[in-house]
Amino acid sequence: MAKIKKKIKTIKVDADKCNGCRTCEVVCSAFHSSPKWSVINPARSRIQIIRHPLKNIWLPVFAGEYAPAECMGRDKYIIDGKEYDECAFCRASCPSRDLFKEPDSGLPLKCDMCEDDPPREKPLCVEWCLNDVLIYEEREEEVEEGVEMEDVEAGLTSMVDKYGLEKVAETITRMSQKE
Repeated sequence: MAKIKKKIKTIKVDADKCNGCRTCEVVCSAFHSSPKWSVINPARSRIQIIRHPLKNIWLPVFAGEYAPAECMGRDKYIIDGKEYDECAFCRASCPSRDLFKEPDSGLPLKCDMCEDDPPREKPLCVEWCLNDVLIYEEREEEVEEGVEMEDVEAGLTSMVDKYGLEKVAETITRMSQKE
């Protein structure tokens, strides 16, 4: 396969600046509602603020890849005198928690950097962050050209878990006959 230049988009998080306002959750959920901007439901947001107000902990975490199995990590980290669970840093949608799952269907959510047509200059969470907690960065990298089959498998696995293999197979067969 040929190597291509790919634009890598990242969002750095300066957690010490976060005050837990949750504006990022609100704007993300509104952008990803259907139709766009029609509903605000932070449970559908691709960014979640892990919060422990009594300990003054506010940690923005973005939805990452789907993890089909629960991990064994239950370590604790102390950073600047604040204690964090290992799960607080995890970006995965996994069976052990409801974070980063679509509330109605249970399908995993993943941050898409607010991809839109026409393209946005930067993701909305970064644009709307009042305390400059979220910092958008782009870089170019050479990568192998190819389809990300893991994404397809993750979506199908979630649908099979929710609706059963038979229903998913019937739907795929019906869809393929329409073409």
